[in-house]
Amino acid sequence: MTRAAKIDFGKTAEDYGRYRAGFPDEFFERVFSAGFVHSGDRVLDLGTGTGTVARGFAKRGCTVAALDPSRPLLEQAERLDREAEIDSITYIEGRAEAIPFGDRSFDVVTAGQCWHWFDRTKAAAEAYRVLRARGRIIIAHFDWISLPGNIVEATEDLMGQHNPKRLLAGSGLHPESLRDLGIAGFTEIETASFDVDVTYTHEGWRGRARAHGGVGGSLGVAEVLAFDNALARLLGDKFPAQPLLVPHRVWYVTAVSGKKSFTKE
Repeated sequence: MTRAAKIDFGKTAEDYGRYRAGFPDEFFERVFSAGFVHSGDRVLDLGTGTGTVARGFAKRGCTVAALDPSRPLLEQAERLDREAEIDSITYIEGRAEAIPFGDRSFDVVTAGQCWHWFDRTKAAAEAYRVLRARGRIIIAHFDWISLPGNIVEATEDLMGQHNPKRLLAGSGLHPESLRDLGIAGFTEIETASFDVDVTYTHEGWRGRARAHGGVGGSLGVAEVLAFDNALARLLGDKFPAQPLLVPHRVWYVTAVSGKKSFTKE
């Protein structure tokens, strides 16, 4: 059984849409300034969820198709698009392992905070197939970071009490995807990371925690409520000050489809 089969983010789609922070502007600024993405590019966003990565590229002039297997998450994405007055994203229910587009259909393929849910070998091969020659893939993650005594550590400890099988964010680095890209034939693989702080109210942090795969994506309604009540008590007792300042790490790997390009000096 795959990890994705054990988690249903559709169960927590409302919290996911309301409380999960999208990738920060600096992520998009970096990939554009590096020349990885350009305004006017045809972008396919895999595992789009509530569309946070897709909207970031659409706002910057890209033509975006966004793919996800969860209809409830796509409905949240469409709602958020309406609120942002964005109408240039095409949402499609589907999986990264069987992309419903022809060969060489896109300039850029992205996957934000989702690569670990895929059958990675199949997803990498499919991404390679739908990219034009010398097209680019960007796999990105945006993880909270657990440090001794901080709110993330305390929240993850509480998750462990309510769901011993919950998934942890770890260091925010995901080197396993480099091998996936190499096997698929991608070249010019490079990585980058940077840290940012995200502010949350108590309500926002509780919603963010409920939207975690190890909570709302896997526990029953009564179990989620019990966890949420326990987290509310924890916040009141140990982290009463608001807003909460929560460390996060953005990490991404990018690579090119096809052979490495050599330029004569």
